[in-house]
Amino acid sequence: MEKFLSFPISGSTTQLFSVTGIAIIEQTAATTTTIAYKAGNASGDIITITHASVANDDFRDFVQKQVAAALQTPWTQPVLEVTPPVAVSNIALA
Repeated sequence: MEKFLSFPISGSTTQLFSVTGIAIIEQTAATTTTIAYKAGNASGDIITITHASVANDDFRDFVQKQVAAALQTPWTQPVLEVTPPVAVSNIALA
């Protein structure tokens, strides 16, 4: 069953992204967190979340907890709406 997180984007709307097939979540800087997906090739998809400054991997920890919570919901609830601890300005897939 596919599961998704719904993130609010500042000054915009919300963005959905899948929590299925995640290989690793990393906070690469104070203002960016990446989610790398498993892939059949070496260059899997990477989502980059740009957010307000957060230190000590706190945003990564938040995302990891939300992924775990989404995966624990019943199959009839495929989307988990989240409230990030800081503003999110962009979510991009590369």
